[in-house]
Amino acid sequence: MSTLLIIELMAVCFAVTAAATGLVLLWLRHRQILDHPNDRSSHERPTPRGGGLAVIPVVVLCWTALAVLELAPRATLAAVAGAIGLAVISWRDDRQSLPVHIRLAAQGAAVLLGILFLPGAGQVFQGLLPPVLDRLAAGLLWIWFINLFNFMDGIDGITASETVTIGLGTALIAYVAADFETGAVMLGLSVAAAALGFLMWNWHPAKLFLGDVGSIPLGFLLGWLLLGLAGTGAWAPALILPLYYLVDATLTLLFRLVRFRRVWQAHREHFYQRAVQRGASHGAVVLRIAAANLALVLLALLAIAWPWIAVVLAVLVVAALLVWLLRRGEPEAVQP
Repeated sequence: MSTLLIIELMAVCFAVTAAATGLVLLWLRHRQILDHPNDRSSHERPTPRGGGLAVIPVVVLCWTALAVLELAPRATLAAVAGAIGLAVISWRDDRQSLPVHIRLAAQGAAVLLGILFLPGAGQVFQGLLPPVLDRLAAGLLWIWFINLFNFMDGIDGITASETVTIGLGTALIAYVAADFETGAVMLGLSVAAAALGFLMWNWHPAKLFLGDVGSIPLGFLLGWLLLGLAGTGAWAPALILPLYYLVDATLTLLFRLVRFRRVWQAHREHFYQRAVQRGASHGAVVLRIAAANLALVLLALLAIAWPWIAVVLAVLVVAALLVWLLRRGEPEAVQP
């Protein structure tokens, strides 16, 4: 695979997304499509919401071009179709909140389409489950990942930086493993470059937010890449790369369940949100998370040869990050 082609791809995705985000920002301001601060938000002033209108079209066009040019499997078009459908539904949800069952139905339809064309489908759990159960479990896991990715988008720059590291991580794993059939190298780099272009506008203090139109389709596309890795046998790297998001979102959900809180409502109880409430800046928190994510990328590479050792070390990295996030002073009162 040409190094020049890789550099050109990343440069185009980065530049086009950065430019498109600026245009979308002007339109959102003109239309007064704003996210207003409330007791469950982490920003202090009305901020345009809908930056995904710039990011998702660029990623979708790039993935489509890669599939058409046979630099990625034609099955990638199924992921593109799912992402487009989710973007449409999520933009509607951004503008006027949709019932939960409609959002879940849309996610289920997109995941069903994706599972049918997923590279290595039927092997995500490494043969531990019969093929039908494997696909069912992978689909449920995918839906949870889409939603947790959305839940975690609560401070400036966090989801864009997470997308960058997961995209780069999947590309590196595929490259080192000489996996050029799934297209993960080019697909991962393109989504990482697009997220980096958006991050220029989303870094604290953010000029605009992704919105559900960005975080939901991105969670879907990253889920495609991660499950594709697992389907080729790289289960440990696929687990390690998003491990911080998985742990923070899952533990927070469990804590809310045991306290009989409404788990579907917006809140500020994630570990990273508590750190911000206790005085840490958005930038400091995201930089610490990004540093941990880079360590997870390195451990994901280690996992190609020594999966269990890498998983244990990754758990320790995430545990250390959570401890840091919790030790930022006295918390504010948490709203029910």
